[in-house]
Amino acid sequence: MNTKKPKLLDQVRDHVRLRNYSFRTEKSYVSWVKRFILFHNKQHPNEMGKAEVEAFLKDLAVNRNVSASTQNQALSAILFLYNDVINKPIGYIDVLWAKKPKKLPVVMTRSEVKSVLSNLNGQYLLIGQLLYGSGLRLLECLQMRVKDVDFGQGLLIVRDGKGQKDRSTTLPKVLIDKLKSHLDQVKQTHHNDLQSGHGRAPLPKALSRKYPNAEKEWAWQFVFPSTKLSQNPRTTSTT
Repeated sequence: MNTKKPKLLDQVRDHVRLRNYSFRTEKSYVSWVKRFILFHNKQHPNEMGKAEVEAFLKDLAVNRNVSASTQNQALSAILFLYNDVINKPIGYIDVLWAKKPKKLPVVMTRSEVKSVLSNLNGQYLLIGQLLYGSGLRLLECLQMRVKDVDFGQGLLIVRDGKGQKDRSTTLPKVLIDKLKSHLDQVKQTHHNDLQSGHGRAPLPKALSRKYPNAEKEWAWQFVFPSTKLSQNPRTTSTT
Protein backbone atom coordinates (compact mmCIF):
# COMPACT_ATOMS: atom_id res chain seq x y z
CA MET A 1 0.00 0.00 0.00
CA ASN A 2 1.40 3.40 -1.01
CA THR A 3 1.09 5.87 1.87
CA LYS A 4 3.37 8.52 0.38
CA LYS A 5 2.06 12.01 1.12
CA PRO A 6 1.14 14.06 -1.98
CA LYS A 7 3.36 16.96 -2.96
CA LEU A 8 2.37 20.33 -1.52
CA LEU A 9 0.97 21.77 -4.77
CA ASP A 10 -1.06 18.61 -5.29
CA GLN A 11 -2.43 19.03 -1.77
CA VAL A 12 -3.47 22.59 -2.68
CA ARG A 13 -5.27 21.25 -5.77
CA ASP A 14 -7.02 18.55 -3.73
CA HIS A 15 -8.26 21.03 -1.11
CA VAL A 16 -9.48 23.46 -3.79
CA ARG A 17 -11.44 20.69 -5.50
CA LEU A 18 -12.80 19.48 -2.16
CA ARG A 19 -14.44 22.90 -1.79
CA ASN A 20 -15.77 22.88 -5.36
CA TYR A 21 -13.88 26.02 -6.34
CA SER A 22 -13.57 26.78 -10.04
CA PHE A 23 -10.65 25.61 -12.15
CA ARG A 24 -9.57 29.25 -12.56
CA THR A 25 -9.32 29.57 -8.78
CA GLU A 26 -7.37 26.32 -8.63
CA LYS A 27 -4.85 27.56 -11.20
CA SER A 28 -4.55 30.91 -9.45
CA TYR A 29 -4.00 29.46 -5.97
CA VAL A 30 -1.44 26.92 -7.16
CA SER A 31 0.42 29.63 -9.07
CA TRP A 32 0.57 32.02 -6.09
CA VAL A 33 1.69 29.31 -3.67
CA LYS A 34 4.45 28.36 -6.09
CA ARG A 35 5.55 32.01 -6.45
CA PHE A 36 5.55 32.44 -2.68
CA ILE A 37 7.81 29.39 -2.22
CA LEU A 38 10.19 30.45 -5.00
CA PHE A 39 10.38 33.98 -3.57
CA HIS A 40 11.76 32.51 -0.36
CA ASN A 41 14.30 30.27 -2.11
CA LYS A 42 12.12 27.15 -2.09
CA GLN A 43 11.58 27.01 1.66
CA HIS A 44 8.67 24.85 2.69
CA PRO A 45 5.75 26.94 4.04
CA ASN A 46 5.88 24.90 7.26
CA GLU A 47 9.26 26.53 7.90
CA MET A 48 7.89 30.02 7.26
CA GLY A 49 5.19 32.17 8.80
CA LYS A 50 3.75 35.65 9.17
CA ALA A 51 7.00 37.54 8.49
CA GLU A 52 7.66 35.70 5.22
CA VAL A 53 4.09 36.20 4.03
CA GLU A 54 4.27 39.94 4.75
CA ALA A 55 7.63 40.20 2.97
CA PHE A 56 6.19 38.53 -0.14
CA LEU A 57 3.09 40.75 -0.22
CA LYS A 58 5.18 43.88 0.34
CA ASP A 59 7.44 42.92 -2.56
CA LEU A 60 4.40 42.56 -4.81
CA ALA A 61 3.25 46.09 -3.98
CA VAL A 62 6.62 47.89 -3.83
CA ASN A 63 8.80 46.13 -6.40
CA ARG A 64 6.28 44.45 -8.68
CA ASN A 65 3.76 47.33 -8.70
CA VAL A 66 0.82 44.92 -8.79
CA SER A 67 -2.75 46.13 -8.44
CA ALA A 68 -4.68 45.92 -5.17
CA SER A 69 -6.86 43.12 -6.55
CA THR A 70 -3.80 41.09 -7.55
CA GLN A 71 -2.25 41.53 -4.11
CA ASN A 72 -5.52 40.45 -2.48
CA GLN A 73 -5.65 37.42 -4.75
CA ALA A 74 -2.14 36.45 -3.62
CA LEU A 75 -3.12 36.89 0.03
CA SER A 76 -6.23 34.73 -0.42
CA ALA A 77 -4.15 31.94 -1.94
CA ILE A 78 -1.53 32.02 0.82
CA LEU A 79 -4.12 32.18 3.60
CA PHE A 80 -5.85 29.20 2.01
CA LEU A 81 -2.53 27.36 2.04
CA TYR A 82 -1.89 28.02 5.74
CA ASN A 83 -5.45 27.77 7.03
CA ASP A 84 -6.83 24.90 4.96
CA VAL A 85 -3.92 22.91 3.54
CA ILE A 86 -1.15 22.77 6.14
CA ASN A 87 -3.38 23.80 9.09
CA LYS A 88 -1.01 26.46 10.41
CA PRO A 89 -2.99 29.75 10.69
CA ILE A 90 -0.81 32.84 10.61
CA GLY A 91 -3.31 35.40 11.91
CA TYR A 92 -3.43 39.11 11.07
CA ILE A 93 -1.25 40.29 8.19
CA ASP A 94 0.32 43.75 8.56
CA VAL A 95 1.66 44.87 5.20
CA LEU A 96 1.85 47.80 2.80
CA TRP A 97 -1.20 47.43 0.58
CA ALA A 98 -1.35 48.40 -3.06
CA LYS A 99 -3.59 51.42 -3.69
CA LYS A 100 -7.04 50.79 -5.05
CA PRO A 101 -7.49 53.20 -7.97
CA LYS A 102 -10.75 55.09 -8.29
CA LYS A 103 -11.89 54.77 -11.86
CA LEU A 104 -15.10 55.67 -13.59
CA PRO A 105 -16.60 52.82 -15.63
CA VAL A 106 -16.19 53.16 -19.38
CA VAL A 107 -19.50 52.79 -21.24
CA MET A 108 -19.43 52.51 -25.01
CA THR A 109 -21.83 54.58 -27.10
CA ARG A 110 -24.11 52.90 -29.65
CA SER A 111 -21.94 54.11 -32.51
CA GLU A 112 -18.83 52.69 -30.80
CA VAL A 113 -20.57 49.34 -30.30
CA LYS A 114 -21.59 49.30 -33.98
CA SER A 115 -18.02 50.11 -34.96
CA VAL A 116 -16.64 47.19 -32.93
CA LEU A 117 -19.25 44.72 -34.20
CA SER A 118 -18.68 45.78 -37.80
CA ASN A 119 -15.13 44.45 -37.52
CA LEU A 120 -16.25 40.99 -36.38
CA ASN A 121 -17.62 38.08 -38.37
CA GLY A 122 -18.75 34.48 -37.95
CA GLN A 123 -19.11 33.17 -34.40
CA TYR A 124 -17.07 36.09 -33.07
CA LEU A 125 -19.73 38.49 -34.29
CA LEU A 126 -22.42 36.35 -32.63
CA ILE A 127 -20.44 36.34 -29.38
CA GLY A 128 -20.07 40.13 -29.53
CA GLN A 129 -23.79 40.56 -30.20
CA LEU A 130 -24.68 38.34 -27.24
CA LEU A 131 -22.31 40.22 -24.94
CA TYR A 132 -23.93 43.50 -25.88
CA GLY A 133 -27.53 42.37 -26.34
CA SER A 134 -27.77 40.00 -23.35
CA GLY A 135 -25.37 41.68 -20.93
CA LEU A 136 -23.16 38.62 -20.68
CA ARG A 137 -19.58 38.68 -19.45
CA LEU A 138 -17.13 37.09 -21.88
CA LEU A 139 -16.50 33.96 -19.79
CA GLU A 140 -20.21 33.57 -19.10
CA CYS A 141 -20.82 33.47 -22.84
CA LEU A 142 -17.96 31.08 -23.62
CA GLN A 143 -18.93 28.69 -20.81
CA MET A 144 -22.63 28.54 -21.75
CA ARG A 145 -24.04 25.07 -22.46
CA VAL A 146 -26.67 24.14 -25.03
CA LYS A 147 -29.16 23.30 -22.26
CA ASP A 148 -28.88 26.88 -20.98
CA VAL A 149 -30.41 28.34 -24.15
CA ASP A 150 -34.20 28.59 -23.85
CA PHE A 151 -35.57 29.59 -27.26
CA GLY A 152 -39.16 29.10 -26.10
CA GLN A 153 -38.96 31.80 -23.44
CA GLY A 154 -36.22 33.82 -25.13
CA LEU A 155 -33.82 33.38 -22.21
CA LEU A 156 -30.19 32.52 -21.57
CA ILE A 157 -29.34 30.91 -18.23
CA VAL A 158 -26.00 31.89 -16.72
CA ARG A 159 -24.64 29.19 -14.43
CA ASP A 160 -22.16 29.91 -11.68
CA GLY A 161 -21.73 33.55 -12.66
CA LYS A 162 -20.11 36.28 -10.61
CA GLY A 163 -20.33 35.41 -6.93
CA GLN A 164 -21.08 31.78 -7.94
CA LYS A 165 -24.71 32.76 -8.59
CA ASP A 166 -27.06 31.62 -11.36
CA ARG A 167 -29.21 34.11 -13.22
CA SER A 168 -31.27 34.45 -16.39
CA THR A 169 -30.97 37.13 -19.04
CA THR A 170 -32.85 38.00 -22.23
CA LEU A 171 -31.96 36.42 -25.56
CA PRO A 172 -32.57 39.19 -28.15
CA LYS A 173 -35.17 38.15 -30.73
CA VAL A 174 -32.96 39.36 -33.59
CA LEU A 175 -30.33 36.76 -32.60
CA ILE A 176 -32.61 33.72 -32.24
CA ASP A 177 -32.38 32.51 -35.86
CA LYS A 178 -28.67 33.24 -36.00
CA LEU A 179 -28.03 31.32 -32.78
CA LYS A 180 -30.15 28.38 -33.97
CA SER A 181 -28.14 28.23 -37.21
CA HIS A 182 -24.89 28.35 -35.23
CA LEU A 183 -26.05 25.49 -32.97
CA ASP A 184 -26.95 23.38 -36.02
CA GLN A 185 -23.32 23.65 -37.14
CA VAL A 186 -22.03 22.92 -33.64
CA LYS A 187 -24.29 19.86 -33.41
CA GLN A 188 -22.88 18.47 -36.66
CA THR A 189 -19.34 19.02 -35.39
CA HIS A 190 -20.28 17.29 -32.14
CA HIS A 191 -21.68 14.33 -34.08
CA ASN A 192 -18.43 14.06 -36.07
CA ASP A 193 -16.38 14.23 -32.86
CA LEU A 194 -18.44 11.42 -31.31
CA GLN A 195 -17.82 9.28 -34.40
CA SER A 196 -14.09 9.82 -33.84
CA GLY A 197 -14.27 8.83 -30.18
CA HIS A 198 -14.25 12.37 -28.80
CA GLY A 199 -17.03 14.90 -28.17
CA ARG A 200 -16.94 14.85 -24.37
CA ALA A 201 -17.52 18.10 -22.51
CA PRO A 202 -16.15 18.57 -18.97
CA LEU A 203 -18.97 18.45 -16.43
CA PRO A 204 -19.24 20.63 -13.33
CA LYS A 205 -18.35 19.16 -9.95
CA ALA A 206 -19.39 15.51 -9.40
CA LEU A 207 -21.89 15.19 -12.25
CA SER A 208 -19.50 13.01 -14.26
CA ARG A 209 -19.81 10.34 -11.57
CA LYS A 210 -23.56 10.76 -11.13
CA TYR A 211 -24.28 10.75 -14.88
CA PRO A 212 -21.40 8.84 -16.57
CA ASN A 213 -22.64 9.45 -20.13
CA ALA A 214 -23.77 13.05 -19.73
CA GLU A 215 -20.44 14.39 -20.97
CA LYS A 216 -21.32 13.14 -24.46
CA GLU A 217 -24.91 14.38 -24.47
CA TRP A 218 -25.82 17.29 -26.74
CA ALA A 219 -27.39 19.30 -23.91
CA TRP A 220 -24.08 19.51 -22.03
CA GLN A 221 -21.99 20.68 -24.97
CA PHE A 222 -20.68 24.25 -25.09
CA VAL A 223 -22.52 26.73 -27.31
CA PHE A 224 -19.12 28.04 -28.42
CA PRO A 225 -16.77 25.03 -28.30
CA SER A 226 -13.08 25.14 -29.03
CA THR A 227 -12.13 24.88 -32.69
CA LYS A 228 -9.69 22.07 -31.84
CA LEU A 229 -9.58 19.08 -29.53
CA SER A 230 -8.36 19.89 -26.06
CA GLN A 231 -7.39 18.07 -22.88
CA ASN A 232 -9.70 18.28 -19.89
CA PRO A 233 -7.41 20.02 -17.36
CA ARG A 234 -8.74 17.97 -14.43
CA THR A 235 -8.65 14.57 -16.14
CA THR A 236 -6.64 12.82 -18.83
CA SER A 237 -9.48 12.64 -21.36
CA THR A 238 -9.50 14.49 -24.68
CA THR A 239 -12.70 16.49 -25.31
